[in-house]
Amino acid sequence: MRQSHIAIIGAPLDLGQGRRGVDMGPSAMRVANLNARVASLGYTVEDLGNVPVEQAEVLPEGDASARYLPQIAAMCGRLAALVEQALARGSAPLVLGGDHSVAVGTASGVSQYFRRENQTAGLIWLDAHADMNTPGSSPSGNVHGMPLACILGMGPPELAGLSGFQPKIAAHNAVIVGLRDVDQLEKGNLRESGVKAFTMRDIDERGLRSVMEEAIRLASAGTAGFHLSLDMDFVDPQDAPGVGTPVRGGATYREAHLAMEMICDSGQMVSMEVVEVNPVIDEVNRTADLAVELVMSGLGKRIL
Repeated sequence: MRQSHIAIIGAPLDLGQGRRGVDMGPSAMRVANLNARVASLGYTVEDLGNVPVEQAEVLPEGDASARYLPQIAAMCGRLAALVEQALARGSAPLVLGGDHSVAVGTASGVSQYFRRENQTAGLIWLDAHADMNTPGSSPSGNVHGMPLACILGMGPPELAGLSGFQPKIAAHNAVIVGLRDVDQLEKGNLRESGVKAFTMRDIDERGLRSVMEEAIRLASAGTAGFHLSLDMDFVDPQDAPGVGTPVRGGATYREAHLAMEMICDSGQMVSMEVVEVNPVIDEVNRTADLAVELVMSGLGKRIL
């Protein structure tokens, strides 16, 4: 990372999906010794604790097409402010989710900071899913299937318009890697968006190295750097069983590490988030431990 300081921010949100447990993801990664392991790479680590999040048990679900939307938007606003402040202090934000809807807050904070510097940011989205649904296309109404659409200005206005502007990231600087599960109506949203999406077939045919080289080039072109959003379901469930929505056929253990190592080598990453770690369905915290390993590779750990 360009920055020598890392600001860890917990975002224990689980309102964006139907399966409970991802609210414990930040704790699971801290239990896996995240802070000390990052510090061992030579970074100064500041843990800012967790962003306050309301509990589903005391809330109305609201509109079935975008459940808990007001509460998710409020939480993302709080997260965006913390991310922007961290960047302004010269720290690199490392956000721990929570479900993937927290990405709207992280991307908003990153984008707002660079807007004030008259610059833009790119985005690399490592994920089995496109997360390009809108309330009109979502079969579930779960907002964690909508964050990339919101970041690109296509989602519900409460999130798409967060921080007072949209899109947060230009579509030509946003890249999805690892895609293998897309809802039927969502496919149209993705095609119309202009986002470059690399499916697992692309990885199978071209190899991960070629795919990541192009992803990094697209996310970096004309930007001050890119934000990395790592959904742990990017990795195959054999290696990462404790995720919110597992899908077979994902990146292998070594492919995931190579992706993170190449991102680090690029020198273009300005912020990172890791989401969808669910300790409730994990096996002795090994998904959280892998998440920390991947963070380490993204921050500079090498075999030699």
